[in-house]
Amino acid sequence: MKKKILIIGAAIILLAIATFLIILFAKIIPDKKKQQEWDKMIAEYRENKKQQYLAENIEFDDYEVEVAFLGDSLTDGCDLARYYPNYITSNRGIGGDTTTDVLGRITYSVYDLKPQVVVLLIGGNNLKTMFNDYEDILKGLKDNLPNTKIILVSLSAMGINHKDKNKIAIENNKTINELAKKYDFYYVNIFDALYNSESSEIYSEYTTDGLHFTHEGYVVISGIINAKLEEVLGH
Repeated sequence: MKKKILIIGAAIILLAIATFLIILFAKIIPDKKKQQEWDKMIAEYRENKKQQYLAENIEFDDYEVEVAFLGDSLTDGCDLARYYPNYITSNRGIGGDTTTDVLGRITYSVYDLKPQVVVLLIGGNNLKTMFNDYEDILKGLKDNLPNTKIILVSLSAMGINHKDKNKIAIENNKTINELAKKYDFYYVNIFDALYNSESSEIYSEYTTDGLHFTHEGYVVISGIINAKLEEVLGH
């Protein structure tokens, strides 16, 4: 009887091990491999962006670029020639970036470019911790680009599975506005134009997934930003 129990116990252990190995080889290892491949793709993308920026920094004279847009995927995915046709622009957005990422690459992203205006939209990827680095970005812009005008753009409204983040965004936008006053920067509010107060989220026609913009969304925010650029640059 004891021997039979031991055999059954051993069988259960072996079955558990076998199950774990199946999961390991069927899911965990492939998932880990996929993650490694994804991380590699991201690293390569960021490096390609860096090389692109370095080449543009050499190509353009100081203050030849009228407007540099600095940010994450909302900037990266924007067709600047389409939505800002009246200006010489440079897209310095990288998808997935946080305030920490922008701070880490700010020298070759905008310091070395020396644009006439920097339009900064960042923080959506680290809403709760964005102010750990945000003001350091502003201090750096103030100190290193004294002849450049800085426009701080509010965080966007969000929706679908992200609508719960709007309350945080609203509070963070108040802080961004106060920081703009503190550093004598310009501030533009895109949140209110995108936000549907009845549904407490971004208007559905302005977003593809609750975070990123459709053409209609870019039309709305570029209209707001273009009006501010006209004020700042005089054309």
